[in-house]
Amino acid sequence: MINSKKIIVVLPAYKAELTLIQTYNEIPFDIVDEVILVDDNSPDATIKVAHEIGIKYIIKHDVNLGYGGNQKTCYNKALELNADIVIMLHPDYQYTPKLIHSMSYLIANEVYPVVIGSRILGKGALKGGMPLYKYVANRFLTFTQNVMMNQKLSEYHTGYRAYNREVLESIDYNSNSNDFIFDNQFLAQIFYNGFEIAEITCPTKYFEEASSINFSRSSTYGLGVLKTSFLYFLAKTMKFKIDLFAK
Repeated sequence: MINSKKIIVVLPAYKAELTLIQTYNEIPFDIVDEVILVDDNSPDATIKVAHEIGIKYIIKHDVNLGYGGNQKTCYNKALELNADIVIMLHPDYQYTPKLIHSMSYLIANEVYPVVIGSRILGKGALKGGMPLYKYVANRFLTFTQNVMMNQKLSEYHTGYRAYNREVLESIDYNSNSNDFIFDNQFLAQIFYNGFEIAEITCPTKYFEEASSINFSRSSTYGLGVLKTSFLYFLAKTMKFKIDLFAK
């Protein structure tokens, strides 16, 4: 805990058997109270490894729901366990758990309600091996979103995020897509509801075991991002309801 705030790390897992132990071992349990792993019906031994290393809360989906669907289960369980701060950490070791301290303190000290780890601040993305086409797409989409949403984030596409309880309780994230666009919809809802987001520089690693969507799925995601930004613009300028971001 920090300032009597219960901190829970959630691990949305899919085929993470090769990287889960390394990720788990770097979680700072001096401040983290609980870990939740949600396995999205992996065909490998992710669940077995999770039990072996002693993760207390393990949930396995009977069918593959998708990245967004996995997060919904993660956050719902974290709220059920009375989390004050929830850190989403990918168990594929693409993001270092060593930033959990920094992210948690910003929220626990009520500086910001949301903190994201940005691969774009500094030189973390390309240095860590991000494919050039993904970097270019990231920059284009982020620029477009900042214009459409009147914000100034360095990127909207990182999977390393921390939320306080109020944010998770205020936003109907369960109505969002079960696919990768969930992340982007969630950020749009956060801004729409008046919450501020802090960014910290985050190194990242691209390697064979780290999960990554292919070009086709990336293209679908990119179109979804543009749609989300356009709907946000309409919601803000024409006073449409936030459920425009639902699937």
